[in-house]
Amino acid sequence: MTTNFREAFQFIKLSLTLLLFVVAVGIVNGQSLSDIQNVKVDNLTDAQIEQLIKRAETSGMSEQQLEAMARERGMPATEVAKLRIRINQIRNKGAIQSDSTSPQTSQSRQWIQEDDFGIEKIEEEEPLTEEEEKIFGYSLFRNSELTFSPNLNIPTPKNYILGSGDQLLVDIYGASQFTYDLNINSEGMVFIPNVGPINLAGLSVEAATSRLTNTLGNIYSGLRGSSPNTFMQLRVGNIRSIQISMVGEVFAPGNYTLSSFASVFNALYAAGGIKQNGSFRNIRVYRNSKMVSEMDIYDFLVNGNQSANIRLEDNDVVLIPPVEKRVEISGPVRRPGLFEMKNDENLEDLIRFAGGFGSLAYPGVATVFRTTEKEFKVENIDRQNFGSFSPKEGDKFIFGELLDRYENRVQVSGALMRPGTFALEPGMGVKDLVNKAEGLRDDAFMNRAALFRTRSNFSLEIVTVNIGAILNGEEEDIVLQREDVLNIPSIYDLREEFYVIISGEVNKPGAFAFGENMKVADLVLRAGGFKESATSAQIEIARRVKDDVSGKLAEIFHIDIDRNLKITGDNADMVLTPFDHVIVRRSPGFQRERLVRVEGEVFFPGEYTIAHANERISDLLKRSGGLNKFAYPKGATLIRRNEYYSSPSDNQIKSTNLTEVKQNLQRIKRDTTEAEKILLSRIDQKITERGGDLSNQQGGLLIDDFRRETIENLVNEEGEEVVKIKTQDMIGINLSAIMENPGGPNDLIIQEGDVLSIPKQLQTVRMRGEVLFPTTSRYRENAGFKSYISRAGGFTDKSRKKRSYVVYANGDVKRTSNILFFKIYPSLEPGSEIIVPAKPDRDPMSIQGWLAIATSLATLGLLLNNIVQ
Repeated sequence: MTTNFREAFQFIKLSLTLLLFVVAVGIVNGQSLSDIQNVKVDNLTDAQIEQLIKRAETSGMSEQQLEAMARERGMPATEVAKLRIRINQIRNKGAIQSDSTSPQTSQSRQWIQEDDFGIEKIEEEEPLTEEEEKIFGYSLFRNSELTFSPNLNIPTPKNYILGSGDQLLVDIYGASQFTYDLNINSEGMVFIPNVGPINLAGLSVEAATSRLTNTLGNIYSGLRGSSPNTFMQLRVGNIRSIQISMVGEVFAPGNYTLSSFASVFNALYAAGGIKQNGSFRNIRVYRNSKMVSEMDIYDFLVNGNQSANIRLEDNDVVLIPPVEKRVEISGPVRRPGLFEMKNDENLEDLIRFAGGFGSLAYPGVATVFRTTEKEFKVENIDRQNFGSFSPKEGDKFIFGELLDRYENRVQVSGALMRPGTFALEPGMGVKDLVNKAEGLRDDAFMNRAALFRTRSNFSLEIVTVNIGAILNGEEEDIVLQREDVLNIPSIYDLREEFYVIISGEVNKPGAFAFGENMKVADLVLRAGGFKESATSAQIEIARRVKDDVSGKLAEIFHIDIDRNLKITGDNADMVLTPFDHVIVRRSPGFQRERLVRVEGEVFFPGEYTIAHANERISDLLKRSGGLNKFAYPKGATLIRRNEYYSSPSDNQIKSTNLTEVKQNLQRIKRDTTEAEKILLSRIDQKITERGGDLSNQQGGLLIDDFRRETIENLVNEEGEEVVKIKTQDMIGINLSAIMENPGGPNDLIIQEGDVLSIPKQLQTVRMRGEVLFPTTSRYRENAGFKSYISRAGGFTDKSRKKRSYVVYANGDVKRTSNILFFKIYPSLEPGSEIIVPAKPDRDPMSIQGWLAIATSLATLGLLLNNIVQ
């Protein structure tokens, strides 16, 4: 009873372990959890396999029990085989404590550790040392991205040798249908019902297929004969494991359990790779105490040939002996490093292993540093001896680079059709070089060129060349030398670049390239024509004075030009000269519309255009229909732009207006007319042209900029904290007085951008600042300043009472005044705001300060005492 209970309990533990594994895999890979058939071993990470192994060991189950449980749950045989191989690979890598007889190396690629909280973490492989990186092929088995895992998703090779532990699936199809699931036992036999045991161990798949066909022919007669109607297929389902031994210069020598498909490369990777002192070219495989293969990894690395990478069999021994001859090659070769050489190889073989010479290498001679019995030795090997020179252990071969010079280079630059670098030919002269550059450009300066020549002592010599005379045969040509550089300047390199300037009331002011016979009308045309504000009379032209000792700074000319760009007057035929400055004045009678706005309690609020220069608040109030019955005149305020406001330029205003025109045209639901399409095209072009100038054209007067800059400088000099500067100010006005006496001193002249704000009747007073409870209170006609402070809870301890002030609804401000010991607080009106400032923070006196005061007082006392005595 107890035995059955233990067996049942063990079965439950195995089932739960496998179930947990399936759940974990499903969560990670998004696979179905309905059954284990959906698990793909290839999609599992090493960490997941390691977790499964640990859970299995914790549950006391072996790998064979785990595999059996997986098959019972429906996992395909191929996936079970893959799972077994993955488990063996991870054990052999030292990731988890295995039954291997070899000690685990500390240089394994990655291993699992547990932190203080029992959480598994993966530590990465140690980086290669500088010496290890130089060894050719060393990183092949030290790369975690390469696993050399045998591919199990291929048909079983016909030459695969069967052995004990292999699972064979024999499919009978055709006239008869049946599948045999056979396992080769430890005796090398398979047992077939109604047939008996058959020895298949040691046979290839092809030979086993032939033997089974003959044997099963006794049961299925259709397998035999010249016209069979029954057929047989042999598949290897569950791949067996083999035991091999890794000895010699590997990181983890010992016994390993690998897949029967494993090759020498798989074994080397499982053992952690070859050590620094191991041989890469003399890897031997022993089978039954006889060497069956000797592998040279260089054949794979250099030629891609892995014919010697044979499939291992059970009890094979792989020996990696120490390296016998290793040499180093450096310099401009494609693969510098340390290479292992055989006794029958020469320097040419070493260069081939290194990938050949680079593009900058000098292959004419090699320098080798080698050792003798008592000292170092240097030898030079000429190229013709590379094939006969045999490297020795420890040799260091160094190849040099090409000289940084040209044996036949000449250069030409400047005003030529094709300046550049050319080959120097015997007897080649300046004229030949110019012809090779396909001749001079039309702007070439013919009278003088410079030939820069490098002397034999590397000093610079400049030879003057008359290009025009040499090309015309009037002077003897100059024979060129190696590294000569001829520079032929352009006529434009020798003078200032010509331009003319136009400013003022044109659409695109600026500097323009000068052209011969250019007139004012041509320049105005290039500047986009006149603005609407331009006057065509009295256009001024300022011209540089080139040679005058009288103190005259410029010559001034005036011309008249109409809107059709027709010039009249005495200077009608005047031609511009380089650097002329044309100024187009603004028409004295031109005025752009200027807007103000009325807000609040008037009959017609909104925007209004200033009609004349001396229009006042009273005029604006009349135009808006006057005050309505809800207006509160005492709270009326005028908001005006200050010097910090940047008015938009004319170009900005025009671009904004054109954009609105474009948007309105595009809102039309019907098809646009031809005229509207042309208008849209013109608008797009003008918006594009003006767009680049908007950031450079600021509005406002220069005096405003000067005033703003002065205030900012004063603030910086005083060390005040930078604050956000307002661009508009609120001006307190007495609207009642303005209405009673229009044009009087209270009636201000309005300016562009002014906003006249007239609020509704206000009935509150607000308290802010250093009061106990800042609040807003209902206005009471007979209540005074202190009464409202009391409604806010009174002053705080930090309040500065004598600095309290009141801001009235129209923006006026009144502060508390002092007469002798009495404070006179300002009166209150509806809409007022009481502000109580705080006392400034004062730093407490430091100990050093008190000591200084005490010292001064003591000194003063001593002086007084001396004076008295």
